[in-house]
Amino acid sequence: MILVFGKTGQVARELARILPDARFLGRDEADLTRPADCAAQIAALRPDAVINAAAYTAVDAAETDEPTAATVNGAAPTAMAQACADLNIPIVQISTDYVFNGAGEVPFSPADPTAPLGVYGWTKLAGEQGVIASGAPYAILRTSWVFSAHGGNFVKTMLRLSETRDALTIVADQVGGPTPARAIAEACVIIARRLTDDASASGTYHFSGAPDVSWADFAREIFTQAGRNVAVTDIPSADYPTPAKRPANSRLNCAATADVFGIDRPAWRSELSAVLTELKDVV
Repeated sequence: MILVFGKTGQVARELARILPDARFLGRDEADLTRPADCAAQIAALRPDAVINAAAYTAVDAAETDEPTAATVNGAAPTAMAQACADLNIPIVQISTDYVFNGAGEVPFSPADPTAPLGVYGWTKLAGEQGVIASGAPYAILRTSWVFSAHGGNFVKTMLRLSETRDALTIVADQVGGPTPARAIAEACVIIARRLTDDASASGTYHFSGAPDVSWADFAREIFTQAGRNVAVTDIPSADYPTPAKRPANSRLNCAATADVFGIDRPAWRSELSAVLTELKDVV
């Protein structure tokens, strides 16, 4: 049995589709602000593997709520991993491109130096470090620009804005790989099952959609596929200030993920089409 922390998030919802026999723990059973409770659940349930699909993902809010972000993103996965180490079972920890400073234009490799720009990034990095130090078989899976038919994400925001706007200004100097939550979920399952049999595959990996694109060009593709007549004007990040600074370069080198697990970067344009179809069916 695979134990998943998270129920309502984008990746957790996709995991529920492909893992009907998994055990999912929501906040009512495993509140990540109480890391010891999360560890206790692992000790009691004794799963074959753990996937942590829960996190404090409000990037801007984290800047003024650092203690909570640090507990949820740092202390909780550390406690989970220590419990996994006690049982000698693997843990897959989903992380983020925000652990990097976003400099340059070359895709970041897993071994590149980290240098978070804000609270969200450093708390996620703390979680990575805790998992690695635990001694459990593990995979850190860094990803970026997650989207799906569920929760809050860029795709749904653009669709909502297009209901009342025929022109938008979108940041064009931030570049990354939009990543479907469904593909992340599938990757997590493949990795967890591999680690159950082969702890030597433990390590830090990257996984993002292809090809890399700017937020502005991502928006254009959303409107094109959705049949929305919205003009997009490119703007620099400086014209759209946010409490937390975003990395300009969110490109991730995903070669190791393909080499070790046979998982290729998902083609986000076709995945976007599927998400838009699902959203249309929901409506």
